Amino acid sequence: MNTYKKPYVIAEIGCNHKGDIEIAKELIKVAKIFCNADAVKFQKRNNKELLTEEQYNQPHPNPANSYGDTYGAHREFLEFNTAQHQVLKDFCEDIKIDYSTSVWDMTSAKEIASLHPKFIKIPSACNNNAKMLQWLCENYKGELHVSTGMTTKSEIDDLVQLFVKHNRNEDLVLYNCTSGYPVPFKDVCLLDINLLIEKYGNVVKHIGFSGHHLGIAVDVAAYTLGANVIERHYTLDRTWKGTDHAASLEPMGLRKLSRDLGAVYKALNFKNADILPIEQVQRDKLKNQKG
Repeated sequence: MNTYKKPYVIAEIGCNHKGDIEIAKELIKVAKIFCNADAVKFQKRNNKELLTEEQYNQPHPNPANSYGDTYGAHREFLEFNTAQHQVLKDFCEDIKIDYSTSVWDMTSAKEIASLHPKFIKIPSACNNNAKMLQWLCENYKGELHVSTGMTTKSEIDDLVQLFVKHNRNEDLVLYNCTSGYPVPFKDVCLLDINLLIEKYGNVVKHIGFSGHHLGIAVDVAAYTLGANVIERHYTLDRTWKGTDHAASLEPMGLRKLSRDLGAVYKALNFKNADILPIEQVQRDKLKNQKG
């Protein structure tokens, strides 16, 4: 019997759609049909709420990646409004892939909660926004997925206790994560998954892994350690303009990741007999040869 939970693969599109809803739909379609992902995930930000006026009006730190004259204009160009997110959610439902979005502020949380997705993600940057987390615990009924990049162990504990206090810990999916784009292998720190499982495995719904590294070997190891929800940035072309593309998987990479996780899931079990039927044939043929 397999004691491992089935892997659940999230293709994080984020803003890799370049502000174009048709590219967003193509990313959804490829994630489902070619990559066999279980879910796609976007982002929602209210930039006036998130940024100071100075941050909003300053130039993008890397002008080559900018979609506007200022950082604020760049961020606004990449945003979809709530009605557009509804269109994307409907499109996901039509082709039978789960839709989700990361929310970066209270306004975005309320807007996305009104669409009733299966789950909402809270990125590492916002996991200390207690007011937003509390509102989601009280007003949104789906799963809440939270990344723990750039977060101390005591802050993770406070976060989990907030969910316990609101009786929502059974809907919480807690992700191991290192915030960087891309993250060198030595900084992925996979064994922190063990720490999360030891401390919170019986408290939360699932332990997840959100990776910003290169390749797909690390994700298979994360799953083997017990993180059954695997999230990876995903794009159609890693050379496209934007900061996330370089740390993203292209479709073939995501397809291979889904394939490999499925294979490992099937393989992670115990022999149910000393000699399996497939071995008996070989035993009869090879084991007792006269030599």
